[in-house]
Amino acid sequence: MSEKWIYKIDDLKMDNEALLVNETIFHNANGYIGVRSNFEEGYPEGYDTIRGSYINGFYDIAEMKQAEKLYGMAEEKETMLNVADGQTICVYLDGEKFSMFDGEVLSSSRRLDMQNGYTVRKVLWKAPNGKEVDIEIRRMASFSHLQVFVIDYQVTPVNFSGEVIIESEHQGNVRNYCNPNDPRVAGESFQHLLPDHGVVENGASYLITNTASSGLQVCTGVKNTISAGEAETGEIVLEGHHAVQKFIIQAKQGEAVRFVKYMVFADSIRYQAVQTAAKDEMEAVSSVPLDQLYKEQREYLDKFWESSALEIDGDDALCAAVRYNAYQLIQSVGKDPYCDIAAKGLSGEGYEGHYFWDTEMYMQPFFTLTNPEVSKNLVEYRYSTLDKARENARILGHKKGAAYPWRTIRGRECSGYFPSGSAQYHISGDIAYSTVAYYLATGDLDFMAEKGAEIIFETARMWVDLGCWHKGTFQIHEVTGPDEYTCLVSNNYYTNLNAQYNLHWAVRLYKLLKEAGKLEPVAERIGLQESEIEEFEKAEKAMYLPYDEELGINPQDDSFLNKEVWDFENTPKEDYPLLLHYHPMHIYRYQVCKQADTVLAHFIFEDAQDMETIRKSFAYYEKVTTHDSSLSTCIYSIVASKLGLADKAYEYFGDSAKLDLFNTHQNTKDGIHTANMGGNYMAIVYGFGGFRLKESGAWFAPALPKQWDAYRFKLIYLGRHIQVVVNKEGTTFTLESGEPVQIHVYGEECLLENSLHFPLK
Repeated sequence: MSEKWIYKIDDLKMDNEALLVNETIFHNANGYIGVRSNFEEGYPEGYDTIRGSYINGFYDIAEMKQAEKLYGMAEEKETMLNVADGQTICVYLDGEKFSMFDGEVLSSSRRLDMQNGYTVRKVLWKAPNGKEVDIEIRRMASFSHLQVFVIDYQVTPVNFSGEVIIESEHQGNVRNYCNPNDPRVAGESFQHLLPDHGVVENGASYLITNTASSGLQVCTGVKNTISAGEAETGEIVLEGHHAVQKFIIQAKQGEAVRFVKYMVFADSIRYQAVQTAAKDEMEAVSSVPLDQLYKEQREYLDKFWESSALEIDGDDALCAAVRYNAYQLIQSVGKDPYCDIAAKGLSGEGYEGHYFWDTEMYMQPFFTLTNPEVSKNLVEYRYSTLDKARENARILGHKKGAAYPWRTIRGRECSGYFPSGSAQYHISGDIAYSTVAYYLATGDLDFMAEKGAEIIFETARMWVDLGCWHKGTFQIHEVTGPDEYTCLVSNNYYTNLNAQYNLHWAVRLYKLLKEAGKLEPVAERIGLQESEIEEFEKAEKAMYLPYDEELGINPQDDSFLNKEVWDFENTPKEDYPLLLHYHPMHIYRYQVCKQADTVLAHFIFEDAQDMETIRKSFAYYEKVTTHDSSLSTCIYSIVASKLGLADKAYEYFGDSAKLDLFNTHQNTKDGIHTANMGGNYMAIVYGFGGFRLKESGAWFAPALPKQWDAYRFKLIYLGRHIQVVVNKEGTTFTLESGEPVQIHVYGEECLLENSLHFPLK
């Protein structure tokens, strides 16, 4: 099988850091559930491990104490829960327990198969008593049955015949991981889950558990099956919220013993009766051959890769890394309107399972172009929390409109530090932007009339209430832009442009819906008046966008250029990221950027400035940006591509491509960086491919990195499936399905009917 489809590690390292990182890298998820890749047999005393199973959008309420109790400050937060441990499987060879920390590991490997959708751990192990065994463990979170996780555990005696005992556990008494020294994970451990009851039925254990505060319930089920000549199957022993089942097998040399463990999840957000839902799903999946589930997994992924495959010729390792990132996006994204994409996907507890603006600006573009139905789900999730966004706006002092929270699960603000949290008003514009992008990619005006337009009108109302008029310009004060090292400023360039775009589309959609006879229901529902549309248009046209004549750049905000530049030369490498080593107030007083901010604006809203301004801005901000955020280097790569800075573009791209596989930010143990993975896709399609999705259509300006022989990607635009192949001979656009469509290539408008070829420019 092509190495482009496989990520593999041989000779596994047993140091704690490597084990923690691999728990993340090889996790299994499907958008509904996620299970970290812990060793089934466990770890020796003293080893740190984050043993977790998660449900997207399932949460409890945790107290968030404020030292100074001021009005409107969040005092509670939603947090994603570790719902149960069904991973534990212990194997004994004539009394010797299999452990990679005892005996002798003769060979070992881990691999992720992105074509078939499962992970594999292989170990050839010699027990202290001299008995050798070949163990292969295949794990899968099913894409066709979202409630299902499977462990397919095969044990083959190599040099003996004898007794093999397998013990399988189902543990409901679990807690979340905590680390009081890292602001990116929970600092305290709470008892979020309270056992309700457990039952054993039809050879399966079911544990029903309630959340402590959010009023939710979850049921997890486990069923074990074994395929062996002579096997004694023990009863399931249920004690408290813990079930154990033992199997005694008379194994034969060279013959595999196959043990299969099915685990199902059901939560009360999606199911009225969680126990019934879990039982029904367990009976459905355990009654069909496991090979059928593998077949369905392959079929799902074949379809996924067919519409989204992004291939690189000339660097197989890089191609595998890029494919790994795309695979993690489909593992992480919610497949229903009840959830979103967490900052760490479903791979770990970093950021407590919260959703950020990362979704809209970094991850959703991938789905908008390759799987618009998933993109629609993401917009629907934000629509489902619109009432909470309205409530949040009132808390922040706005008489009308909707202000989406910075960190959330079900719509409440979950950030306790408002200067770099709630003050990031741009998130409301980001959500409006991604809603518009879905419309531009699909032309789905019915959905906009039903849900999308309401988001855009309500966020536009918020901007008008937030901003103020000064000397004929519309200005926005006391906000924080994308850069979290510069907080509570006036006229952040990115935020103002974002608001302007939001206001523009509120006016545009009003007219589109009115012309189509679809305006009345949404206008009546929210009491929208034509006078408001006039107000939106007035603010849009008068939006203040800071510009410095002397430098020829857009200042990040009104005060940014007045500050002293951070002393980068004398800052030790070990002091990065700065947020872990310097007080926020100290950082805020300097010209230093955690991530792309104005440079992000030059990508997203590129038509607002000429190329020379963008070029000078890029050069200026490059010198003061630390890239302490994983959201940064991909954006610098895209803008460098636009500016024709090929070497810089490729260098920044490389930094983002393998961020998790090489643990470059030293926190992959807490979960993958999903936003960076979406940004990595954009660095190729929007960067090297020069793609832009605009009101005027689909635009392309491809370039070929000198390190590659070719690359190709696919996208769906207005229902048309288009393939783009870029090589040294030029770029070929092929219409794979759908009616002819207008596209723009290097600024030239043309009709794509079958295929078009352009030399590189």
